[in-house]
Amino acid sequence: MKRTACAAAAGALALAGVIALPAASAHADTTTKGDVIANLWEWNWNSIANECTDVLGPAGYGAVQVAPPSESLKQSSYYWWDVYQPYSYDLDSRFGTKAQFTAMISACHTAGVKVYTDAVINHTAAQTGTGYNGTTITNKYDTADWDRSDYHDSSDCPTSDLTIQDYSNLTQVQNCELLGLPDLKTSTDHVRTGLAGFLNAQLALGVDGFRVDSAKHIPEADMAAIESKLTDTTSGTDPYVFQEVYPGSTPQASDYYASGDVLDFTYASKLKSAFQGNVSDLSSIESSGILPAANSVSFVTNHDTERNGLHMSYKDGDTYKLANLFELAYKWSTPTVYASWEWTQSDQAPPNSSGFVSDTDCSSGSWYCLDRDTGVVGMVAWHNAVDTYAVSDWQTKSSNVIGFGRSGKGFFALNNGSSAATYTFTTGMSDGTYTNVVDGGASTVTVSGGSASITIPAKSAVAFYNASYTCTVGCDDTGSGGGSGGGSTSTVAADFDEYAATTTGTNVYVVGSIDALGAWDTSKAVKLSSSGYPVWSGEVSVPTNTSFTYKYIKKDSSGNVTWESNANRSATVTTSAITLNNSWNVADASATDVTFHEYATTDLGTNVYVVGSDASLGSWNTSDAIPLSSASYPTWSKLVIVPKNTTFTYKYIKKDASGNVTWESGTNRSYTTGSSSGYTASDTWK
Repeated sequence: MKRTACAAAAGALALAGVIALPAASAHADTTTKGDVIANLWEWNWNSIANECTDVLGPAGYGAVQVAPPSESLKQSSYYWWDVYQPYSYDLDSRFGTKAQFTAMISACHTAGVKVYTDAVINHTAAQTGTGYNGTTITNKYDTADWDRSDYHDSSDCPTSDLTIQDYSNLTQVQNCELLGLPDLKTSTDHVRTGLAGFLNAQLALGVDGFRVDSAKHIPEADMAAIESKLTDTTSGTDPYVFQEVYPGSTPQASDYYASGDVLDFTYASKLKSAFQGNVSDLSSIESSGILPAANSVSFVTNHDTERNGLHMSYKDGDTYKLANLFELAYKWSTPTVYASWEWTQSDQAPPNSSGFVSDTDCSSGSWYCLDRDTGVVGMVAWHNAVDTYAVSDWQTKSSNVIGFGRSGKGFFALNNGSSAATYTFTTGMSDGTYTNVVDGGASTVTVSGGSASITIPAKSAVAFYNASYTCTVGCDDTGSGGGSGGGSTSTVAADFDEYAATTTGTNVYVVGSIDALGAWDTSKAVKLSSSGYPVWSGEVSVPTNTSFTYKYIKKDSSGNVTWESNANRSATVTTSAITLNNSWNVADASATDVTFHEYATTDLGTNVYVVGSDASLGSWNTSDAIPLSSASYPTWSKLVIVPKNTTFTYKYIKKDASGNVTWESGTNRSYTTGSSSGYTASDTWK
């Protein structure tokens, strides 16, 4: 904070009576019911208030996790990651005003739901400009709250540009800048006091805890020192803290247990492996390297990992939902349920009006409201009912079918196969007839002699704990993953990525043999997004276990249609999401793929591209260069479709937010493809 602001904040803290927190207080009380966290990522405040009232409270959720509430960068593309670039600690943001934020907290508390905010305290914004409440920054080290001396500099960070170059070097990870984001010097009491003041202002409004963003970039000792300056919540308890410690060689998640719980990325990875392989592997999940239950928060996916492919996403259809049902059924750490919007590009903004996030409409197809899905809601009630009772009666019926109880308090069985499965399970339950919570009570299970013959639908589950379960949300359907919670989807996401250079006014579409692709009617073709130009992308929900043919077309401003010249393309989907990478006029039979990996550090807002001599690489036109993904930054990657048995030259370029191009130095690189597939080019910026 600015020195004058710091003095005022320090005085306010003294008046409030700062209470030091013992380290263990940051952990969740896993002995109590109602611990499920709904992660309503980047919903606006009014929508969260309504969801707490209408869904989360009645369903029995314990808390809601919300986006960073502070004012942030506002730039023309309104990317989702703008909110992780704080401009000021003012609570008027792209999600609503401070008054709306306060009203949201009150509404959630009235519904019995705690509120945890995403705390961005490691850094401030890398990009200059104007924020959502009008704050202007012209120098990233001079903000409304901080001066240059409040950030790490060359005396702390050993790299020439102050950015992290080596993610295995602890000094760089914690003293250098992540993606050029100015790294706050949290080792100083001045910065610690300022950050505590920001968090205490939220606690005073009723916030109950914090998800700490980029915690691995803050030394644990600094985290503990900041927490020691926090006040109690308005309910008189210590705020709950859980921390993002992204996987890497250093630091380790266990280094942060003294400061709070830690988000378990390994847990989510194990679920992905099992649900895209054999769910029978889940019998050994506790010994698979996941974090201790007492120190962790589990999740199936989050905003980063659903985009970079590390974990599952809504695009995996019913398989993804089934993984969430398992998370709620299995006794382990504090579980979260992630609900957000659908996307085709990793940087894509949430639905918005001039950047300000629009109200969530779960029936529009733009949002994926898993928190209100009938099966998920039923399993929240089941999770609360079985409380802390141990897992018992584990049964593996096949690689796709498992079942287990919770010491006679409830029973759960799932089927990850493509057809219904009937087995007799030992339930551990008293004899009687029980309501299946997964379908909202539409079916029942009869237990006799402690056993039950259960038919589990494909890609679904059956769970019961008593005979009197009453559905609270989405009770008129059998459970789905998205929208308003409507009926069973039986569809899966197919992502189409097509390299196609075009002129202004011309757009690219995909059309194909199934109804979802227009049944070859070009007037019903699916328009693709140019946000990643020259790669045009779109997501289409197609029926599971279906084969289809398709092609890309171009339409100009007059409606004239140009078809690709190659033969029809073909694809087959099963029950998992697929991505179809193609290049205009490069036939599948004559195409192969090269995945380009380029190690290159950049400032936030600058991206890396590959361009080359072949038409599929832009024919040296930088406007048609292929954007690489920063998901594994500082390595930038992209799979590109090119012809087989072809030699081409290429180079990498950088483009900043203004479109300025910087070429790497040296001679052109060269690559030759053969007749197989799966080629890789691994390079370093020169």
